[in-house]
Formats: sequence, C-alpha cells, structure tokens
Amino acid sequence: MNRKPYDSDITDEQWDIIEPMFPPPKRRGRPRADQREIVNGIMYVARAGCAWRMLPHDLPPWPTVHKALQEMRKGRNAGANP
Repeated sequence: MNRKPYDSDITDEQWDIIEPMFPPPKRRGRPRADQREIVNGIMYVARAGCAWRMLPHDLPPWPTVHKALQEMRKGRNAGANP
C-alpha cells in the first residue's frame, strides 16, 4: 500500500483472516485490483456513509469496489468471473 492509511482500513490481523476467502490471481488476462484495497474501499464507504462515487481516488475505482461487494453478496468470490 503506497498511500496514507484511513481509519477504516483493515488491520494486518484482519486481512490474515479474510485473505484465504479470495481466489488466487489468474495467470492470464488483466491483473485484478488489489483485493485488500477493495476491502478497504468497502470499509471506507461503510464507515463514512458516503456515496460510492465519493470513494477517494487513492483507493480502487468505485465501480470496481461496488461490483466486488455485489459479487460477495451473491456468494461469489470477489474478482471471479460469473
């Protein structure tokens, strides 16, 4: 992470617990966004209570974060193809 942390960012201990829930990166295709930063984006919106479009620009783009949350809610792995 090459940015100043937000109060809503998850800790290393929290990440160690949830990281195994994410699929490993694919060998081909476009690289996925950093999964921890996606979780940090979700936590930012949840804690700040702001609109998705107000997600700070040093986090992944809001459509990426929002789509990952939708996939998680559907029970799919974040970043996996439907």
